[in-house]
Amino acid sequence: MSLKEALDWFLGSPLRILIILVLAIILQKIASRAITKTLSRVAEADFIPGEKTSVTRQRERARTAASVLNSSSKALIGLIAGAMILGELGVDLGPLVASAGVVGFAVGLGAQTIVRDVFSGIIMLLEDQYGVGDDVDVLDVKGKVETVGLRITTVRDRQGTLWYLRNGEILKVGNKSQKPRG
Repeated sequence: MSLKEALDWFLGSPLRILIILVLAIILQKIASRAITKTLSRVAEADFIPGEKTSVTRQRERARTAASVLNSSSKALIGLIAGAMILGELGVDLGPLVASAGVVGFAVGLGAQTIVRDVFSGIIMLLEDQYGVGDDVDVLDVKGKVETVGLRITTVRDRQGTLWYLRNGEILKVGNKSQKPRG
């Protein structure tokens, strides 16, 4: 193989794949920075005048939303970059997309509880039902909320046990820390 043939080969698919990877990394960094910057502004904004105890709760909710949006943007950018790279390698994407639909349907059926937990977590965060540090009565657990995630909430009871509660299973919550609104 001559130098010209090697250069022609490198300037073909390998260079385009390298460009796709570099652009995907740059795009992800830009998206992550934009999400973090926007939601940090939301976390610091004073939407509700009056007592400042809701600001820490607002920060926690913004941090959770930023984490979810960052993960989603990484997955989407990675999926698109992966498909573009496979196209550059000459892989026919038609059958791959068709089988991905079938696999996605099967995984969706198997992951119903995870999806329910995440949707319940989103609704719970939007409605501000409880937050980190709140004294709650959830299911048969009474204690302080340590973490609030989209899928799992952790509560430490008075005996020191840390309980992991799936948000989709929480049907009723008593929050002793929330002051009456009005």
